[in-house]
Amino acid sequence: MYTTTIGLEVHAELKTKSKMFCGCPNDPHASVPNTNICPVCLAHPGTLPVANFEAVKNVITFGVAVGGKVATYSEFDRKNYFYPDIPKAYQISQYAFPFITGGELSGIELTRVHLEEDTARSQHDKGDQSLVDFNRAGVPLMELVTEPVIHDAKTAGNFARELQLMLRSLGISDANMEKGEMRVEANISVSSTDELGTKVEVKNLNSFKSVESAIEYEVQRQISVIESGQKLVQETRGWDEVKGQTFSQRSKETAKDYRYFPDPDLPKINTAEYPALQVSRQDEIFNKIPAKLREEYAAFGISEATIEIILQSQFLSRYFTQILATKLLNDNTAIVIAANYLLTDLSPLVLAQSDEKNLFTPEHFAQLVNAVHSRKLTTRVAKDVIIALALADADPIAYATEHGLMVTVSTDDLRGMVTKIIADNESVVTEYRAGKTAALQFLLGQAMKQTRGAVDPKIITEEFIKAIG
Repeated sequence: MYTTTIGLEVHAELKTKSKMFCGCPNDPHASVPNTNICPVCLAHPGTLPVANFEAVKNVITFGVAVGGKVATYSEFDRKNYFYPDIPKAYQISQYAFPFITGGELSGIELTRVHLEEDTARSQHDKGDQSLVDFNRAGVPLMELVTEPVIHDAKTAGNFARELQLMLRSLGISDANMEKGEMRVEANISVSSTDELGTKVEVKNLNSFKSVESAIEYEVQRQISVIESGQKLVQETRGWDEVKGQTFSQRSKETAKDYRYFPDPDLPKINTAEYPALQVSRQDEIFNKIPAKLREEYAAFGISEATIEIILQSQFLSRYFTQILATKLLNDNTAIVIAANYLLTDLSPLVLAQSDEKNLFTPEHFAQLVNAVHSRKLTTRVAKDVIIALALADADPIAYATEHGLMVTVSTDDLRGMVTKIIADNESVVTEYRAGKTAALQFLLGQAMKQTRGAVDPKIITEEFIKAIG
């Protein structure tokens, strides 16, 4: 019987206007290589780095959100190693004094969260040559390290998903794994005793599927090595998505190999001295945490599936928050109606057009929902109004009134219309009385046609049933 122990290290590129230690644009995906560069991020002699305090604030924001301890004193260190994508031959990172220690996310304890600079990007698809694009060099990079308390691949994958959602909800990283904006590394060991086994690191996993598949493969590989009588080697391995297996890259470095020491060019940081770095915004931060939003939305009566769809979409999450902020929705039922219309009707139109410039405002959307809730607009008409105004914003009530779509049929008028439809369709009524329930839909269709859909189908159905007896 083997016990699997997993700890994760996750890197996430932060959303800032400029890079971590210089004024170059933070745009690592620029179409032209080596355009967002300067003497600082290319490590020219005599240049000096200056810390990007927006990136520091983003890391502290994350630390508050996960309940970590925010350091009052921190510093940057030099992490020495030699690769073509590190022009200085060292990376500015943090070692002894990270900004965040402790915390918890998705039930997983965190060890630390620190800030560093990203490396350049090496490209090996040019025949015998390898090229380096320095647009990514110096991009602010948050690194999170978990405690070794994960014991299966699924839990590791779920943690990575929740982390991505947290980063997006806080607005500090887009965390698109396919673009390298969030990269996962898994430290994996297996053991048949109470002691931890030999740790193997699998680097640069760029999808949730890869995280889970690589862990599952590596666990089985390590068990096979142990059972064959061989000795496991502490090493760094890569993941081959096509072959579905890990492969050896190099022996695993230790902290001593990196020869950390405090960066002499960057001043120490006392967070208490900088108002922007203090944690006084805790209420604002906590209101964006996915776990809190799940709780709040569930209290409205929104289904669990709908909540997850809203939270996982940056557009839906932002827009739904704006709808609630209008304070125009009458009650929880109206909020549930709003969530359903947002998912099924407005969202597909917006995503298809990729245009939010003239989007239905949250205020107008709330007014439309209230009109449906108070039965001044039918469900069918509301869907048509959304189609008409989704990307050409206008007052939905004014639009519906102008086009004669509001529910204006009185009870007496409705009963009179029902009586006449029954009289004009005696054969259909006979079929319904004989048990053919579909006949009632024909009668309902006639009524909806005459009212142009401006009447609640439920009410008119009830009137038909009463009249037919």
